[in-house]
Amino acid sequence: MKIHFGSQVSIILIVMLSSLFSCRSIPNGIEAVTNFNADKYLGQWYEIARFDFRFERDMNNTTANYINNPDGTIKVVNRGYNYVTNEWSEATGKAKFVKTPDVAMLKVSFFGPFYAGYNIIALDADYKYALISGQNKSYLWILSREKTIPEHIRAEYVNKAQSMGYDTSKLIWVEHHM
Repeated sequence: MKIHFGSQVSIILIVMLSSLFSCRSIPNGIEAVTNFNADKYLGQWYEIARFDFRFERDMNNTTANYINNPDGTIKVVNRGYNYVTNEWSEATGKAKFVKTPDVAMLKVSFFGPFYAGYNIIALDADYKYALISGQNKSYLWILSREKTIPEHIRAEYVNKAQSMGYDTSKLIWVEHHM
């Protein structure tokens, strides 16, 4: 059977879209925070620790700012200082809830129609500290409303992540000095 170039492209697109839409937005066995209040989560957060990945490589002074959009999505502005190139970098995207707004399971896009999981898996009652998972266990962040985090919160979140199967030895502790 001979397949024409156009048919090959169509098949590839179907496979890619199928895999895109069938992707889990949260790792198996991990639960997102429930009774979530998005309005309390909005505003600026400082990245305290993260697993390294290419979009944040060599960055310190990293922050995330969350703002309500009129359409019910959340504007996401990530910013950081690349200490190798000595340049600030900023990326703007949008997040939307995977289920309902009271479940802290979102998907975030910085690149058009492509979304990645953003799951709040631990959050204190005052919305000052958060533990975030990506769509798999290769992504993990600890966030704070301040540039530092108390040692007992740090230990609690690291222990929680370890108990969920994350390799916390891979955490990079972010410096905030600007």
